Amino acid sequence: MNGITIAPILDNRRKNKSGCYPVKIRVTYKRDRKYYSTGKSLSVEDWDRLDKARNAELLSIKKDLQLSFDKVREIVQSLEGEDKFSLEALNTRLGKGLHDTLNTAFQTKIDSLAEVGAIGNSISYSCAFRHLEKYAGTKITFDNITVDWLKKYEKAMLAEGKSFTTISMYIRSMRVLFNEAKNAGIIKESQYPFGKGKYEIPIGKGRKMALTLQQIKQIITYSDGAEATEHYKDLWFFSYLCNGININDMLKLKYANIDGDEIHFYRSKTLHTSKEKKEIEALLTPEIKQIIERWGNPDKTPNNYVFPFLTGNETPMEQKKRIQDVTRRINKHMKKIGDNLGISGISTYTARHSFASVLKQILPTYLIVWDTAI
Repeated sequence: MNGITIAPILDNRRKNKSGCYPVKIRVTYKRDRKYYSTGKSLSVEDWDRLDKARNAELLSIKKDLQLSFDKVREIVQSLEGEDKFSLEALNTRLGKGLHDTLNTAFQTKIDSLAEVGAIGNSISYSCAFRHLEKYAGTKITFDNITVDWLKKYEKAMLAEGKSFTTISMYIRSMRVLFNEAKNAGIIKESQYPFGKGKYEIPIGKGRKMALTLQQIKQIITYSDGAEATEHYKDLWFFSYLCNGININDMLKLKYANIDGDEIHFYRSKTLHTSKEKKEIEALLTPEIKQIIERWGNPDKTPNNYVFPFLTGNETPMEQKKRIQDVTRRINKHMKKIGDNLGISGISTYTARHSFASVLKQILPTYLIVWDTAI
């Protein structure tokens, strides 16, 4: 078809927890490739014997894959006939073709997030998707999700012991998919179940985790003589001083982010969700400089990470696991400090949330406190 090829493929780049790989429809045009989720996953062995499958489960999967393939081919042929084919046009049309179930929309979202390296968001959507399928099955149409259905789903999750925070996270991911489906014309406004007068997503009551000025002083002057304690306490304090930067963004800082007496960075959490990317600026204080000198990468080449936990050669999933490991280590040592000081709940979370409420008070005094700690 005029240089366009369409083929079902087993995407063996990422194995899921069941040891299977997602089956996708690959479209190639002018050496550019796009992959479209079918919502199905298979082991290498089952993929190899799919053509000659005889058992009912594989025959059903084979039938569904053929339907997905036929939908893609039909849309490609239609665009060609209108002399309007491009991969962008195909994406738009497929939004109305493949996402006939919420399950497929979920899987497509998860795959697309993973492909751009948004591993945290991909995992979050995966958790919501697993729970949804456990509750409602593998063929959930958008029409199934009504105001009453959402109320029952919320009630069922509460009965399981889920917190309102978790419920909110799961249902917000569904709302994102509904918004995308509405924008693509897959559903009508009358089918949209969210909003005032319809179903309103519960909001979990946040915990107040900000530390007081006195507690901050106690933490930064604490010492038990152990190098590991000093190391992870300094990383915690760096997070606090650097506008409450989260650990993910902190470990991804490169020397190129340092410009004169300022550190510039974007929040990874919003890079793939916000239209307007807001750059955050933090003052490069003498304390931050000292922390970098103590624990930073000695090779200050612009493309090197400030802290030597990442190399840049990791896969997105390996990077995610490394950052989680460092976060756990910081939290472990900060909890130990908190236990010794009688301060509960010290963590990377409190470093972020203490910044706004305490930094203005501590600015005139923390230089003196820091000098007594070193």
